[in-house]
Amino acid sequence: MKKPIIGLTPTLDGDHGTMQTRLDYAKAVEHAGGVPLLLPPLGPDALREAALACGGLLFTGGVDVHPALYGEEPLASCGEISPKRDEMELALLRLALDRELPVLGICRGIQLLNVGLGGTLWQDLPSQLGTQLCHSQRPPYDMTIHTVRLEEDSPLYALIGRRSYEVNSTHHQAVRELAPSLRAAARASDGVIEAVWRPESRFFLGVQWHPEFRYRIDGGASALFGAFVEACRS
Repeated sequence: MKKPIIGLTPTLDGDHGTMQTRLDYAKAVEHAGGVPLLLPPLGPDALREAALACGGLLFTGGVDVHPALYGEEPLASCGEISPKRDEMELALLRLALDRELPVLGICRGIQLLNVGLGGTLWQDLPSQLGTQLCHSQRPPYDMTIHTVRLEEDSPLYALIGRRSYEVNSTHHQAVRELAPSLRAAARASDGVIEAVWRPESRFFLGVQWHPEFRYRIDGGASALFGAFVEACRS
């Protein structure tokens, strides 16, 4: 059976004109039976043609989404931004919706999906929400740091099979107001939205944690990548 090609979004280094991503994303896709392809920030036509070769799109982690995209000015606590990456990923999101491609967003990825569909973000959880829960752990990143509670009506619950799930966490931004077409799939104990899904899509999930660090040791992380790659296959 032919393996599906999965497009991965890159981190962009504007100073050096390079793109990159952690190998964990690619290895997790490969382990689940897919072929990872890092998509370059090309012009609209070339980017579209590259994406058309993919059976699905993985929106990876990285720098902060520009607050201007959800109608805010950057706070002092907002981190590094990449307008070129924002532009590229929003174009890919539109293409994925038009073609009904399976979509998985991880960390920055869930945030980009929410903003792209009309939602907003917490620019900085410690200063804005004042939560005492650790959302930005130190290494090792394959270690779990807090618990999330899964919504029973979500596809994520169907994959993982339990309400309480231990996750790792390396973020300071998070979904604030949900986009109109999205629903929460999991929340942390402090109320922060940790996963989202889109009911009208056949596969559209975003998670705030990093399953790419845990797919070899955690059944839930493995099941998530497995379901995503299987959706891309069909």
